[in-house]
Amino acid sequence: MVTTLLSSIQAWTSNAISNDNKGSFIRLSHLKVLVFLICLYPLFYMTWGFFTHQLGANPIEAVTRDSGLWGLRFLLITLCVTPLRWLTGINQLVRFRRMLGLFAFFYATVHMLLYLGLDQFFNWYEIWLDIIKRPFITVGFINFIALLPLVFTSTNKMVKRLGGRRWKKLHKLTYFVAAAACIHFLMLIKADIREPVIYIIILTGLLGVRLLHHLRQKKLSAQ
Repeated sequence: MVTTLLSSIQAWTSNAISNDNKGSFIRLSHLKVLVFLICLYPLFYMTWGFFTHQLGANPIEAVTRDSGLWGLRFLLITLCVTPLRWLTGINQLVRFRRMLGLFAFFYATVHMLLYLGLDQFFNWYEIWLDIIKRPFITVGFINFIALLPLVFTSTNKMVKRLGGRRWKKLHKLTYFVAAAACIHFLMLIKADIREPVIYIIILTGLLGVRLLHHLRQKKLSAQ
């Protein structure tokens, strides 16, 4: 029954969402625009809250924290795409993975720039001391640097240049980035660690699903 339901959902989605089928009532390009605007909502919300003084006594700290948190959330959302595609068979989901990943980088960049500019005023000597002295800052910087090759190789041109196999190996770095982001958040929190623990559990589940899928595919290919 579950298999039949998933097959029906897959068929309906393929017919409903299309770039080519004029009879489809949802155009993929239109859906991408909608997702893009939804992904921008956290930025609008933080900007509005900052200029309307709704972010508490320390708005700079609040915006810096929230932008980093949204970077982590988008990383996890991006990692959800492939398991959802396996589960539902809705291949159109893959079309949104790059956009979601780039939004993760976008919010991570906002987080970094706010720290460098509004917190440290681009005082590179103090920034360097901060990196050395505070481990969670060290993890954050390493993680941001690890994001860069993922972004630079996210285009179709780079996929062709690297080759599919090498590109996939490189983009497994996403797992490290997501894990390091969770650790960075956990190290930042000094009291109530429930929220970072929730993200760690979600990430563990996503990686576990990938491991089970890999073992299943390996078993099927061996038969």
